[in-house]
Amino acid sequence: MKKIICCLLATLPTCFICTQVVHPIPSSVSAANTGVADIKNRTAFHNPATWSSCAQAQIVCSFENRYQVPELATKTVMALYPFQHFVSSLSFAHYGFSLYHEMIAGAAFVRDFSGKLSMGMQFNYHTAYFASSNKYHGTVYPQIGLFLPITQKILFGFHVSNPFATDIKSEILKKHIPAVYSIGFSYSFLPEFSWRLQADKEIRSIYRIATALDYTMVKHYRFQAGIYVHEYLVPCLGFGFNLGPFVFDVTNELHPLLGLNTIAQLQYNIFYKK
Repeated sequence: MKKIICCLLATLPTCFICTQVVHPIPSSVSAANTGVADIKNRTAFHNPATWSSCAQAQIVCSFENRYQVPELATKTVMALYPFQHFVSSLSFAHYGFSLYHEMIAGAAFVRDFSGKLSMGMQFNYHTAYFASSNKYHGTVYPQIGLFLPITQKILFGFHVSNPFATDIKSEILKKHIPAVYSIGFSYSFLPEFSWRLQADKEIRSIYRIATALDYTMVKHYRFQAGIYVHEYLVPCLGFGFNLGPFVFDVTNELHPLLGLNTIAQLQYNIFYKK
């Protein structure tokens, strides 16, 4: 089974977002992957500008179980620390298994400009292990994010990952890394009830349109529901809760062709105060 998956991954280098085959960049814990304008849920390797509101040091770990296939799982860890004038983060993601795997290490710097605009820049080193050459090959590419509170209720976000469409190249194969442009809005009907709308474009693929609702109950429990369209219509549901310094969220997507995709995330606030 592992050898079959390895061969598929090695011989289909253009699949990524184009045909909904998995890629190493983790999905957002925001329902329907609508994290570009979401300041409540922080996920590694997504819009870093939304992390500007981070007020205390955090460690965020996530596990994405892609379609119930262990070899396709993505494990991620991120550490955030708010300095006096900016927020910094270190992130690491691992995808795959012994015969084929990819790893991403990222460092981000986020600055808030008097609450009127937030900007974030992250640099990623992305490496892949090619069994055919028994070597690691890697490349560096940036992520750029903007976050703008238009009003107290309307938030705007923009994010681009790998804007120059950088690829990983070996002596035999070339591995495409998704080059994704995202734009989105968040509207708060109430402090505990918000709606998000997002559009994504991978340069080798068609548009993806997503929307989600987020409701917080009794300040400790959260429910999310969303849907996105990208070749198929995919419904999404999420649930989360706070327990002291710990914040836990789980989001599920039910793809009509590939099956269930589950993202679980645990956040720990290091200097938690009631």
